[in-house]
Amino acid sequence: MPAVTADTLTLPRLPELPEHATAWRPVRRVVPARRFVEGEGFQVRRPFPGVDLALADPFLLLDHMGAVEYGPGEAKGAPWHPHRGFETVTYMIDGAFEHKDSTGGGGLITNGGTQWMTAGSGVLHSELPPQELVSRGGLFHGVQLWVNLPKAAKWTPPRYQDIKAHDTTLLSSDDGGALVRVIAGDVAGHRGPGLTHTPITYLHATLSPHARLALPWPEEFTAMVYVLSGRGTVGVERRPLEEGHLAVLDRGAALTVRAETTWDVLVLGGLPLNEPVARYGPFVMNTRAEILQAIEDFQAGRLGGTPVPHVTSADEELS
Repeated sequence: MPAVTADTLTLPRLPELPEHATAWRPVRRVVPARRFVEGEGFQVRRPFPGVDLALADPFLLLDHMGAVEYGPGEAKGAPWHPHRGFETVTYMIDGAFEHKDSTGGGGLITNGGTQWMTAGSGVLHSELPPQELVSRGGLFHGVQLWVNLPKAAKWTPPRYQDIKAHDTTLLSSDDGGALVRVIAGDVAGHRGPGLTHTPITYLHATLSPHARLALPWPEEFTAMVYVLSGRGTVGVERRPLEEGHLAVLDRGAALTVRAETTWDVLVLGGLPLNEPVARYGPFVMNTRAEILQAIEDFQAGRLGGTPVPHVTSADEELS
């Protein structure tokens, strides 16, 4: 069960959207996540990349970690590695992940918290389970999303946002059957705490069996729904969607999902950058020459050389 829960009857409610007078987004395609092994040997489910990059723009990658109940000595992570040119958003639904960077920054992400790392011009970091989880075992369930940076922000100084579980904006569906946690972006006038360089919306919703969730969605944004657990349907056409599957939606002014079981989904989308993408492992730039420069800078020890500022939800939004 997700760490952040609430009584939906006490929360602000999303507006009711009429079934027949709303420009609902249809489902364009459904993509099953593929399994990969990362870091020291932990498994992730990755629904994209794999879809056409233009359909996911401005996102680059989504890794679903768990849910898994580790035994003693089983938990693993990703030791020191570099990044440049994008942002990593690590959302821990249950359990904990410990972050350290090459400048001495970092922190513990735990039970509903999010760490938003803007790699920008470059940083080295490690992502590891805390020693207590390694020694005793326990529940581990999280998601890491990579958000591309526009060309003008590729060389921005690195920055962290520590978003605690209690900072997340909580909403209820119009009928009270779904709990919505807004991590970033705007949902019907309710803003999440994440500060973004590119306009995006990123939320986690838990639906009770047979509940319906309808969300107004900017027409200029992309839109995707990924299932963390359970099963349900997407769109007014009720396209089936189960754990580990991603629905890519077409254009429209709103989207709708309906649960069959208790259903946990991520809903995400953003304003496409429509810029060239050159990527090589942990580097995402606009040209091959910039990728070669990133590799050279990493090999020469030129990444992560300055203090990395930490930002909380109380700080001002980016202009």
